[in-house]
Amino acid sequence: MNEMSNQADRGALLGAYLTPARMASVLLALLVILVISMLIAAEFGTARISLVRAVTDPKSSDHAIFFAARLPRLMMAMVVGAMLATVGAALQALVRNPLAEGGILGISGGGALGAIVALVFLSRIGGSETTIVPLVAFGAALLSTVAVYRLAEVDGQLEPFTLLLVGVIFNAFWGAAIMVVNSVVNFYYAHSILFWLMGSLEAPTWQEVELVAALGLAGFAVLAWHARDMNLLSLGDEAAAELGVEVDRLRRLIFIATSVMIGAVVSVSGIIAFVGLIVPHMLRLAFGSDHRLLLPASLIGGAVFMVIADLIARVAISPAEIPVGAITALFGGPFFVYMLRREGGRPLGL
Repeated sequence: MNEMSNQADRGALLGAYLTPARMASVLLALLVILVISMLIAAEFGTARISLVRAVTDPKSSDHAIFFAARLPRLMMAMVVGAMLATVGAALQALVRNPLAEGGILGISGGGALGAIVALVFLSRIGGSETTIVPLVAFGAALLSTVAVYRLAEVDGQLEPFTLLLVGVIFNAFWGAAIMVVNSVVNFYYAHSILFWLMGSLEAPTWQEVELVAALGLAGFAVLAWHARDMNLLSLGDEAAAELGVEVDRLRRLIFIATSVMIGAVVSVSGIIAFVGLIVPHMLRLAFGSDHRLLLPASLIGGAVFMVIADLIARVAISPAEIPVGAITALFGGPFFVYMLRREGGRPLGL
């Protein structure tokens, strides 16, 4: 049993010791960090602005930059990071593996392929891209989730490292399929495909922010409602069933909720990996593995992480901009190797 499983066992059995006061203090501290991060990120970018002038002087250029461009982007970064981190925490509970994450397991890649196919082909048939793209991305993410999970089962049992291998294979397959689509479209669509592959928060609209936030909150509500069951699920399917958890039903709910959230994210930001790996793990080490606290903490912590990552993407080589997916990958790649070595219990060999 790896360290996460041991922590999960303790979290499930000792979860009753999580007091409302402790939960409130942890979440309040994270909210304060989020507010500070948002204020700093609001001022800096390609052009530095004054928040005071932006708020008090409607005729100033700072006001136009802040409300038309920077604030929608900050809100989208906050929503995307919150959803990705929450999905990571939920998937790690589902498969009892701290290396599980939407991007690593190929779920984001499936959602991205669905979004690209919808944008390039289905939107020509008729209908609004704002409606079609998220729906197809959700469906593709759900199918990818089910396929990865089923293929990783051995004799009815989920094998954690087999799950990672299947996820890597699916990532390669989705990437190849996206390249095939990219080779047959015009320059306009090729640029959009590059956007989905690299991950970007560039120029979101308020309508997109509202749609993604609504889907994200709906998915989070489902996950949070079953936080206690996730604690028990961490003990194993048989133990959870003996304690009254409807394991199959819970698994389906987590599949659907996480697929909705990933599909919504991918449809507006492309593939942004490793957020769901880094944030839940760090919070689990700091505050324990009780999902009644871990899920809302991941929601806020993911928002903080993405706001900071987007700030780095905007200012690192200003006035040019780095895709935010590249920033999260630079942090997440070494972190994933560290986690793989830790969970494997031995150094990686070539």
